[in-house]
Amino acid sequence: MPPAPDAIMVFAAGLGTRMRPLTNDRPKPLVEVAGKPLIDHALDLAQEGGARRIVANVHYFADQMIAHLAGREVLFSDESEEVLETGGGLRKALPLLGEGPVLTLNTDAIWTGPNAIARLRAAWKPDRMGALLMLVPPEQALGHMGAGDFTCDDQGRLRRGPGYVYTGAQIIDPAGIETISEEKFSLNLLWNQMIAEGRLYGIVHEGGWCDVGRPESIPLAEGMLDGG
Repeated sequence: MPPAPDAIMVFAAGLGTRMRPLTNDRPKPLVEVAGKPLIDHALDLAQEGGARRIVANVHYFADQMIAHLAGREVLFSDESEEVLETGGGLRKALPLLGEGPVLTLNTDAIWTGPNAIARLRAAWKPDRMGALLMLVPPEQALGHMGAGDFTCDDQGRLRRGPGYVYTGAQIIDPAGIETISEEKFSLNLLWNQMIAEGRLYGIVHEGGWCDVGRPESIPLAEGMLDGG
């Protein structure tokens, strides 16, 4: 069995429109929760979970992101000309990430409990999984709106439908990504292929999770970190 993936794509290029006015003068990953920028929360989670090669894409206020991360072992995938969405962004970053399956992590969430990256790496089964998503039940998804994204069978296979919420952390095998003709596209296109093949899987996070996509979610995340 090959070793668990230790290269991670950290998505940090978004415009942060839902986080305005806080993102009028900074990128969303530099918005602070509990006195610490979201990008630092994400990088700490990644490194403590075993990620060794870290790539972050940059676009909005890219100069601020690059300056903030100076001194940390992070490679940058430049999307300054155009944001490529999650799928296009991952495809552009693959030369930096290396071959084979990779982790991906959104920066707009706060976690408590067992390290989600470590758990994904421990549960990864490349012989039968195309992707392994970290999920939470809707009632445990602080700051999140909606009834959920996926249903899960007793083997962990996922299908679309109200049920579990995708947290923004996963392992994914990018094989086949080059067959997608669009330059800008969501990883949902790859997931749809994997669902049809029975290769999209999920596990459930055993701690707290807060979607920090809006200013009003910041106190929710801080309360969760404080044990509330």
